[in-house]
Amino acid sequence: MEFNAAVLHQTHHPLSVERISLKALKPGDVLVRIRATSLCHTDLEVWSGQLKFPLPIVLGHEAAGVVEDVGREVHSVSRGDPVMLSWNPRCGTCFYCEREQPILCERYLRLGPQAVCFDGTTRFSLNGSDLHHLMYLGTFSEFAVVSEQCAIPMPEQMPFDRACLIGCGVMTGAGAALNVAEVRLGDTAVVVGCGAVGLSALQGAKLAGAEQVVAVDPDEKKLALAEALGATCTISADSGPAMDEIRSLTRGRGADCVFEAAGNEAALRMAVEACRPGGQVVWLGKTDVDREVRFRWGSLMAERRIVRSSYGGARPHRDFPLLARAYLSGRLDLDAYVTARIALDAVNEGLSALRSGDAIRTVIEFPQ
Repeated sequence: MEFNAAVLHQTHHPLSVERISLKALKPGDVLVRIRATSLCHTDLEVWSGQLKFPLPIVLGHEAAGVVEDVGREVHSVSRGDPVMLSWNPRCGTCFYCEREQPILCERYLRLGPQAVCFDGTTRFSLNGSDLHHLMYLGTFSEFAVVSEQCAIPMPEQMPFDRACLIGCGVMTGAGAALNVAEVRLGDTAVVVGCGAVGLSALQGAKLAGAEQVVAVDPDEKKLALAEALGATCTISADSGPAMDEIRSLTRGRGADCVFEAAGNEAALRMAVEACRPGGQVVWLGKTDVDREVRFRWGSLMAERRIVRSSYGGARPHRDFPLLARAYLSGRLDLDAYVTARIALDAVNEGLSALRSGDAIRTVIEFPQ
């Protein structure tokens, strides 16, 4: 079987749409016909070489589609089922899985940098040679092969171009509020950075019952979008008195929960400064792993809790359908995230828009 995929052969070079081949399915595989996949900053980090993966590789990890075929040991989904995809398979038996920390699954972390399937091999080939899959998915492609646990059934009414967003950015942000920080009724939450992850943390905090949600970003367009999605106050991150405004809104104490989703040193520092004594900081953004970040010691004291979250405490089979139903009921806005819809052959233009900051999410749509 052959089909089209966007392949990265060399960092900082355009992806090439090529015909690739599918190897035989294995017993636990699910073959998904991709209907929509969105462009995430993680894809951009691989393109730029900031994240190191073997090449050539098919990027893409936020996707939704329809089950085309299944291996003989697959029982949770069948041909024709609409599914959202998760990039975090788990072995279920390692040290971390036994402690309910699937994002740290030893097998997942060991095989992930190899850009293979969860059994350590690939399912794609190009001109007779192995072709790698990003984050166990590789969805800039007409088809993807995933482990059964990564194919999450979704409501049939859910549009594919909105469903694909749930698999990474939305889950990370909303889950940070609902699962990690466990925002409570009446809380004040601050969100630093209003891209897809930050906007999702904002909406998650609103869903959880936060009374005030303060959005902080240097981009006025993103602040306007945050306000449209429910922020009760917006503050320019470039404003000198930004911290004064946050303290003024919280009677001088600081916020109950602060979500950092900008991924830079200034945002990381602001997040802890904006948190009240006894409050919680959730770091969602990331900077270079070897970069040192300095903090004022006093901002780390007074029983503040600081946690790093990579996937919003996701339990995909529980959380993905909940978020889809929240969208369908009008409680979660995903429409506003989609800046543009493009075809696969415009993937490089989509990456350029993401790189320039002009896009929240660009979605690649595939014909039925």
